[in-house]
Amino acid sequence: MEALYLLIPLSVLLVFVALWIFFRASDDGQFDDLVGPALRILQDDDKPPAPPA
Repeated sequence: MEALYLLIPLSVLLVFVALWIFFRASDDGQFDDLVGPALRILQDDDKPPAPPA
């Protein structure tokens, strides 16, 4: 029973820290563009070989 006096405040503190980290990342723009990086890998940026001179 005495362990609950320690575990409950620690778990509440852990939840608040996790929420703070999530909202901090959200405010910094971490979740703004979730599709762009996934599609960027599929784009073909290779240039065709130069014709022989």
